[in-house]
Amino acid sequence: MASSASTQPPSKRWTYFQDAIQLAIYRSAHKWTYQDFTECFALWCEEEPENASRVFTQVTQHMESSITENCETLLNEFRVKENLDRLHAMVTEARVRKKTGYDGQDVWREDLRPNAAVWARTVPVLEKERDRLRAELATMDKENLELQNQIQNNVTSREEVDGETAALLGMLEEIHAEWSKVPINDIQSWTLETVTTSRPAA
Repeated sequence: MASSASTQPPSKRWTYFQDAIQLAIYRSAHKWTYQDFTECFALWCEEEPENASRVFTQVTQHMESSITENCETLLNEFRVKENLDRLHAMVTEARVRKKTGYDGQDVWREDLRPNAAVWARTVPVLEKERDRLRAELATMDKENLELQNQIQNNVTSREEVDGETAALLGMLEEIHAEWSKVPINDIQSWTLETVTTSRPAA
């Protein structure tokens, strides 16, 4: 059974655990003997013993392969090798410290409350995440402010353009109103006079 990739050699605990798993898989897959198989399919095994033996071997191999794959999936999912290697390293370190007469203060003490230990681990992580969120929020606020200013400038420019357009339309309406007051005869006379005076001399 393949183990997960690691740059360090596997610990003894993982090796023993892996051997135990392999032995359990083998025993589980081969618990159903060929004699048990023949008792279930007595007539077929008697008439075609070679085929029966081959099928029994294939079934056994399939069971062993299936159990192995399922175990491998669970071992990888729960990171069993990594955790066992870590446990082995901690136990080995503790034994070495014990042999050297270490009398320092351990991280864990009998009077240490579990919630205090949890807080010591989780609070720094939460504070780091809080700072990250604050920085991200400040960036978003800055971008929103810049966008708001840009929108306000666009609104102001649009209002100025609308005002100029309204003034121009008002002026055109005044010109049209004054022009409408001029008698048609005067317009015709003015037009004829303009054409006559603008005609080049012969």
